[in-house]
Amino acid sequence: MTLIGITCAAFGLKSFLLPNKFLDGGATGIAMLLSQLTNLSLSVLILIVNIPFIILGYSVLGKSFTIKTAFVITGLSAVLAVTEFPQITNDKLLVSVFGGFFLGAGIGLTVRSGAVLDGTEILAIFMSRKFGTTIGDILFGINILVFSSAAYFFSIESALYSIITYLSASKTVDFIIEGIEEYTGITIVSRRSEEIREMIINEMGRGVTIYTGKKGFGKTGEFVDMDVIYSVITRLEVSKMYSEIQKLDPNAFIVNSSVRDTKGGIIKKRPFKHQ
Repeated sequence: MTLIGITCAAFGLKSFLLPNKFLDGGATGIAMLLSQLTNLSLSVLILIVNIPFIILGYSVLGKSFTIKTAFVITGLSAVLAVTEFPQITNDKLLVSVFGGFFLGAGIGLTVRSGAVLDGTEILAIFMSRKFGTTIGDILFGINILVFSSAAYFFSIESALYSIITYLSASKTVDFIIEGIEEYTGITIVSRRSEEIREMIINEMGRGVTIYTGKKGFGKTGEFVDMDVIYSVITRLEVSKMYSEIQKLDPNAFIVNSSVRDTKGGIIKKRPFKHQ
């Protein structure tokens, strides 16, 4: 996974972004900016720019993470130095979208293998712990500086396309890390809660949590005791869940919300013996 991630990132850089002088955000974007301004090798600059972040990572995230990250960044530098990739297109929109896609895929795969290709994420984690700010805010501030520099040294158009590259890469990273099985929390309020509970367990193979609640309605504030069902499913199962609930209770009240992560419980489907 790590080697595929390194190859994807190098392909995105050499086949799309570098020939068209587009930038990404973070440490990679800083290295690309310096490379275009000084004509120094990008492979060397990626190492130099990331060294302070790798050292910081040792105290922030531990020895194992630091060794993996150093290996990944060194691997990317080596692939950029010795491997030739063909230039795919000169269309600026295609370059920004697909360059960001391949770079984001590379970053996402290396994150899933327990490392990072971009050292600014380590800095963001460190600063968020020290000053109480969010990681997203710190990365946003760093990238504002990178893209503002691109607008100053090159052109506003180049900076705008670089922002598209960054957004494409970010969305791809999210998809790779969270996976196609992004989880959704479903809350169901229904008078036929027992039948719905059995359907979720027996037909969909998911776990449920039952809350004791009261349904309030009407101008007089009348309350009715009922069970409230909560279950976590993948986003691909939301449509099926809605359809099955509709069969049992067309008037059921359903709320769904995104779930960033889960641990324990019955998340993956389990086999059932049908009698």
